[in-house]
Amino acid sequence: MNIFQRLGYFSVGLFMGIIILIFFLSGKKTSCSYFPNARTLKSIRTKERHFDKNAMKFFTENNIDTSSISSILENGEVHFSQSITDKDSCNIYLISGETHKEPIQFKVENCDSIATIQEAGFYSEK
Repeated sequence: MNIFQRLGYFSVGLFMGIIILIFFLSGKKTSCSYFPNARTLKSIRTKERHFDKNAMKFFTENNIDTSSISSILENGEVHFSQSITDKDSCNIYLISGETHKEPIQFKVENCDSIATIQEAGFYSEK
């Protein structure tokens, strides 16, 4: 068997494998969140979300709804240098993002089954 026949068989097998993967994975909501920022935000998004009294007061006073918070938890940035990540039970992350008005940031206490949003406020971008 020469090299061209081997490449032909390899190409047919590779093509069939790709088609099978596309068929099986097309209906599933698969994601590849390998970077720490994406993993942390995904972990917070998948948990039940609670709001601290002070954070809820800030959001209602400034007409920021939960869809804006969800958008920030989808596309925001986690500031690991200002977060507390060495706790055993619940880590606290500082997350910032854009709303329709101004950039805001808030702290999230990320526990096993609940994510509590705390200390929200506006900030100036540097």
